[in-house]
Amino acid sequence: MLILYTSFLLALGNCAPKQAPATIPQPQPTEQTITAEPAPEPQSKPLQTGAEQLELYLPQLQGKRVGLVVNQTSVVGQTHLVDTLLSRGVDVVTIFAPEHGFRGEADAGAYVKDAKDIRTGLPIISLYGKNKKPSAEQVKNLDVLVFDIQDVGARFYTYISTMHYVMEAAAENNKPVLVLDRPNPNGHYVDGPVLEKEQQSFVGMHPIPIVHGLTVGELAEMINGEKWLEGQRQADLTVVPVANYTHNTAYILPVKPSPNLPNAQAITLYPSICLFEGTNVSVGRGTPAPFQVIGSPYYTDRTFKFTPESTAGATNPPHKGQACYGMDLTDPAKAQPFTLAYLQEMYQHSTQKDKFFNNFFEKLAGTSQLREQIKAGKTEAEIRASWEPALAEYKTLREQYLLYPENN
Repeated sequence: MLILYTSFLLALGNCAPKQAPATIPQPQPTEQTITAEPAPEPQSKPLQTGAEQLELYLPQLQGKRVGLVVNQTSVVGQTHLVDTLLSRGVDVVTIFAPEHGFRGEADAGAYVKDAKDIRTGLPIISLYGKNKKPSAEQVKNLDVLVFDIQDVGARFYTYISTMHYVMEAAAENNKPVLVLDRPNPNGHYVDGPVLEKEQQSFVGMHPIPIVHGLTVGELAEMINGEKWLEGQRQADLTVVPVANYTHNTAYILPVKPSPNLPNAQAITLYPSICLFEGTNVSVGRGTPAPFQVIGSPYYTDRTFKFTPESTAGATNPPHKGQACYGMDLTDPAKAQPFTLAYLQEMYQHSTQKDKFFNNFFEKLAGTSQLREQIKAGKTEAEIRASWEPALAEYKTLREQYLLYPENN
């Protein structure tokens, strides 16, 4: 394993009196700065992602046949990494694309086909669907695999699962892996239940909490160091770290990481709100504010409502065409760290409690206990106490793999 270093420092407010149902406000044209505990602080020196530090990794790619694991977030300034490397004479042979595809436009869970990039003519191999791991045939003509995709710091966000399988394929086929690191917008805290082995799936492959507090580079180091790849293999791994970054550095993503995470508000709420994907509650897919509103036809408070419709990135959203009642979380003041409060509120006031949860919930939660704890009416403090021992153990493990200071 090699790390390339450069200089880096190191209450739910239910709307009160009943009134005509509110509708979703249009999202603000500019993204809000993420606020959480502790609040990220301004950065004195300009932050540079791994991809932007070309001088650190171009020498390793010269004369090599390169496979890129990338999507729409893989940019160097305003230019895609593919175009950046081609302009510098790098022999890019294959593009591998994760969930949502190379351009990041496909619905969540949608089948993404192999294709050809119109601009460059390069083949694009989908790593979502049946083919989640590059095959020996797909990597045999490559000398190195480069991973450069923006993560949002939640265990169930599948880009990190793709990274796992890329590392596994590289280890099995004796190919080096280069991870170009990027900031984690939810990297300033760690929270949630740690994944139980029985709940392992593509939306949770590692024994880490919902909010893992690692960049992709740090997580790659952890996957390698803890020998979590199949057969306890270890990849020949190099990480190019982010320069002038700490885990408390404020960072607004320059490109939305997936179709339904359009801004900082959605990204901050995502760890809490994604649990609703395992329920009969809409997370706002098919509205102007995905992951910033939640609602269901079966919620008793009719103060706030929205109606999901077919949109780009959500062609057939849950409860399409039905009025959903629930909560408007578009106010920046509601962009709090991971909480169970929204989940508890929606369950307690559901008129269909027997159908509230679906079979996907345990995979997202990572534990078989949370559903029963919610149904039993346990408080958030009581639930948190049940996962604290495993969370404390993870925090100790995490310290071994940190590439960046916790504070500015």
